Formats: sequence, C-alpha cells, structure tokens
Amino acid sequence: MSTDQLIIGVVGAGSMGAGIAQIAAQAGHKVYLNDSYPDALERAARGHQKIFSRLVEKGQMTLDEANACAKRITYTRSIDDLKRCGLVIEAIIEDLEIKQGLFQELEMVCSEEAILASNTSTLPIVAIGGKLKDPSRVIGIHFFNPAPLMALVEVIPSMLTREGLADEMKDLMKAWGKVPVIAKDTPGFIVNRVARPFYGESIRILEEGIADEATIDWALKEMGGFRMGPFELMDLIGNDINFAVTSTAFQSFFYDPRYRPSVIQQRLVEGGLLGRKTGRGYYDYSDGAKKPEPNTSRALGEMIVNRVLCLLINSAVDAYHLKIASKEDLDLAMIKGVNYPKGLLAWGDERGLENVLHRIDMLYDDYREERYRASVLLRRMVKEGKKFYN
Repeated sequence: MSTDQLIIGVVGAGSMGAGIAQIAAQAGHKVYLNDSYPDALERAARGHQKIFSRLVEKGQMTLDEANACAKRITYTRSIDDLKRCGLVIEAIIEDLEIKQGLFQELEMVCSEEAILASNTSTLPIVAIGGKLKDPSRVIGIHFFNPAPLMALVEVIPSMLTREGLADEMKDLMKAWGKVPVIAKDTPGFIVNRVARPFYGESIRILEEGIADEATIDWALKEMGGFRMGPFELMDLIGNDINFAVTSTAFQSFFYDPRYRPSVIQQRLVEGGLLGRKTGRGYYDYSDGAKKPEPNTSRALGEMIVNRVLCLLINSAVDAYHLKIASKEDLDLAMIKGVNYPKGLLAWGDERGLENVLHRIDMLYDDYREERYRASVLLRRMVKEGKKFYN
C-alpha cells in the first residue's frame, strides 16, 4: 500500500478519536475527523490548537509545521466526507450494534478499496465486520490512551480479514512512529487479556484482608517495579471502565473464573466512586484528603508481588500457548502498552518457570479454584526444562 497520498478518516471526536487524528496529521496525512455532535468537533479542534501550540513552545515542532498539521484536519459532521478516505478508523462507543451499523454505512460511502478499521478494545473484529458485503477489508487497530503519547498499537486481523492487510497496517503504524504488534481476534487481544490478574488478584488480596490498597500499591511499585499500583491505576483509568472491560472479558470467555469481576468493583461503580474523575474511588482525591500509609513489611510485600506476578506470567504463557501473539509481541505489548518493567515471558525465565509453577500450584492447593490453574504450556515447559528465551 502506498501511504504517501493516503487520506485518513476518523469517526468519533472524543479524546481517542481526536488523538488518532492528531497522529495521522503529524504523519503528513490529510485527515477527516467526523462526529455527529458539533460540540465534540469544536472541543477536538480547540484541543488540537492547544496541543500544537504546546509542541511549538516545547521546541518539538516549528510554527509552520504546527500550522500545516492543523490545516490537514477537516472537522465534519457529514459521513459522506469520508468517501475519499483510503483508511477509516472508528473510535466511537463500545457497543457492537452501533459499530456494526456504522461500518455498514461506511461500506456504502467509502470506495471498495478503502480499509475500515476499529479502535475497539473489547469487541470481536469479526463481529464488527461480519455483516458487511466485504468483511475482508475490516481490521482492528487498537491505540492506547492517550493515543499521541502511548507507543503501542495492537493490529488485529479477524478470520475474515484478507491476508497481508495486518502487515500493511503494521507498516503504516511504524511510519506513524508507533510500536505495532499483531494480535489474534480474541477477547482483550493482548494487553487487556494478559493484564487481568494485575487488577483481579490485587482486589482478591484486598478482599481477603491480607493487605489494604496502599500496601498492595506500594509492594507492586517499590518491590515489583511497576510504574503504578493497581488501585492507583484503576482510579486513573476509571473504575467504571475497568469493571466494564473485566465484565466483558468474563462473558466473552464463557465465564472462565480467571476473569471474574469483583463485587468491590461493582459496588464502587454503583456508588459513583469512579476514581479521579469523580474525586473518589479506592482513594479519596478531595482537597485535604490524606492518602493512607502502606505497611512496608518486606515479607508481606514479597508475598503480594509473587502472587500477582506469577499469575500475570501464567496469563502471558497461556496467551502464547493459544497463539494470541508471538512471544516477542506479547512481551513488547506489556512493556509499551501498560509500562511493565519487563516482558512477562522474559520475567518468567528470570524468576524461574519452575518457581512460577510451584507458587501457582500452591495457590490452587489452597483455594481449589479454577482461577489458579496453571497453563498447560507452563507445566510442559517446566517438565522439559525449557525457557522462552535462551
């Protein structure tokens, strides 16, 4: 695919859609940013002006470059304006029926050669494109928020996507300065699938009264090396969003216990305690509120890290076993997508796969719950004395 003259369409002018439009414009493309709500388009336009001005102030862009980028973006309420686009990326609400309707509309508006992509983080690509006359041109291109700053992009072909399109989109994302990985069209793709234990097992430790939020966050940051603790991160993402992703994964995996949401999450959402955006979640963010002090016991901290990390490694091993992605892309996705200090498969090698398996088996012996079942590949590799990397 020649990308020099490729015109990009983006549907949805929220923070994600506006961010994708910015990336494409900075990469030199003419961009049509479409939304049915004029207020959303006005906010996006104001936001782009502020961002480009800030980049000029920081010396990351000249004034001429900023003006050129701004001129490349056309803000439109009419979906008919996307008819000249060679690639349209949808970034609207996470509702399958609404997305299917949009893609059917795009199929009628856009040329037969145009690529139709979804930025969904949870919905199956095959279902989004399945009702089209030509689903072979539909693919997932999942950016992470904020899109201009986060390097990772998951490229997701469905079983109906034409051969070679994923590699074309991977090359395009590289040209946009991103770090693309190719993922199988399964629930959560790579990051939102593999990362579930970071949240779920931390909440389980909280539920059991083993440690409070501040202690768990402290342990995983100070002893585990994670940039943010799970409760800080859930409050930042939004507890409604995290709960929705977990609930979708649980349903999509036919109620596999490894993905079961927590009642604590549900109660927070029901109470409107969504995190930073509402002023309170797992922590209180109101003026003058004091953050609780963690218990800095090294023994307790090590237990927390071992428990969460071993389940994360097991999750990554299972994803590799099920051919969700290559081992390199699995590790790269967790480093670039959620800022993990190491790729989980490499981390498993470092910790010793036999040690990881032993700790998971101990949890299973204690709880007798399927959420603690070890991946068959992990057990097989330990038995054969193998590692992921030599």
